[in-house]
Amino acid sequence: MKIEELKVLTNKLEAQKEFYKTTLGFELIEESDTQFSIQVGWTYLTFIQSVEPHTYHYCFLIPSNKLEEGLKWFDQRLETVTLEDGGKTVHFDSWNADSFYFYDGAGNIAECIVRHELKNESETEFNLSDLLCVNEIGIGTSSIPAFDQQLKKEMDVNLWKGDLTRFAAHGSQEGLFLLADYHMKETWFPTQIKIKASPFEAVIKNNNRQYAVDYKNEVLTSREM
Repeated sequence: MKIEELKVLTNKLEAQKEFYKTTLGFELIEESDTQFSIQVGWTYLTFIQSVEPHTYHYCFLIPSNKLEEGLKWFDQRLETVTLEDGGKTVHFDSWNADSFYFYDGAGNIAECIVRHELKNESETEFNLSDLLCVNEIGIGTSSIPAFDQQLKKEMDVNLWKGDLTRFAAHGSQEGLFLLADYHMKETWFPTQIKIKASPFEAVIKNNNRQYAVDYKNEVLTSREM
């Protein structure tokens, strides 16, 4: 699965625009008073002005040999998150992956992850083009099993890791929906940000088919494009 487009909401649009344009150095592909878009690898990422605050967890994929170099690049531009053990990177053994985290301009918790099984090494010095895509989007829900059945039926997106009770990752290593039951898992690791059913829109590609996805008021709708 690949996340080809992602649209999320923010009530801090100008701060978010400053973060992506100035702090990280992205070119704004589209810009208006109510939204802006950037290209992150194969993902077209859009932030849209909202009145209400919304918080998200999302993740960028970087080359599998660029964890430390990527961390250094980000640390030169912002303050990455220091974990409870005093370090800044975390290893996920069952995922064969490593990550580091940072807050974006709107206070969302963002992540950069290396997935060693993808073997997508890069031999050039780390730069913005090494953000290969939006690799994960977190979804707060009260029913992972219902989500699981709907994703399978409508888009052939299956459980990759986790369980259907507390936390489940659906999709593939190139793109994942992270389903979190907010009754059992209250916050996004490694923060105190409460998991909520924050709305988003996406376009995903799975098994050579493209789908438009809309999540709003804890209802997921999808259609093949």
